[in-house]
Amino acid sequence: MNKNYKHIKVIGFDADDTLWVNETYFRDAELEFAKLMAPYETANKVDQELFKKEMENLPLYGYGIKGFVLSMVEMAVVISNNSVSNETITKILNIGKDMLDAPVELLDGVEDTLKHVSKEYKLIVLTKGDLLDQERKLEKSNLTSYFHHIEVMSDKQEVNYSKVLAHLDIKPSEFLMIGNSLKSDILPLVNIGAEAIHIPFHTTWLHEQVNEQEIKNRAYKTITHLLELKRILN
Repeated sequence: MNKNYKHIKVIGFDADDTLWVNETYFRDAELEFAKLMAPYETANKVDQELFKKEMENLPLYGYGIKGFVLSMVEMAVVISNNSVSNETITKILNIGKDMLDAPVELLDGVEDTLKHVSKEYKLIVLTKGDLLDQERKLEKSNLTSYFHHIEVMSDKQEVNYSKVLAHLDIKPSEFLMIGNSLKSDILPLVNIGAEAIHIPFHTTWLHEQVNEQEIKNRAYKTITHLLELKRILN
């Protein structure tokens, strides 16, 4: 899709799986959890039930590693019929601690792209998840100097974006969002009259997946690598 971005003044970036690796750590954690639950249930069943529990707990815990760990602990109790050992619970908690302490692995071309586009555009981060964890990752990333504003959102729906843009006095028609999730980073922005560019990550959380009907006739661009952004904007 050919798009003209001459009218854009502000560019927003998602963080997880757009600036740095995130979802891979969750997939690895799910595999470790399934191994711990192997005495009680199959890996496929554990995975299915954990996702259901995450969705059930989402309104309570929100997005992020801490809510994920609490859901794993709860599922361990349920799947084991209250017989899971303290040792196993400790191992589950350590999975979460390892995730929180993981290094921040920038995706290819991120800093080069930010350095280039920050010369002509105001850049902001619009991400969701646990506030403390996202602040930690942003600090470790050494990217904060490129951004005029960083917003950790409780959710990424149209109303959330509209509130943030209004607060920052940014017109949707002058705003471009970059992200890996069609559900959270692209469609809500298109719906409020902003521009959006989708950069798929190699793995997507089931909750973030959309069907063909949801994206049919939606005006957004898809690129394969963040470095393409420099060419598109020039």
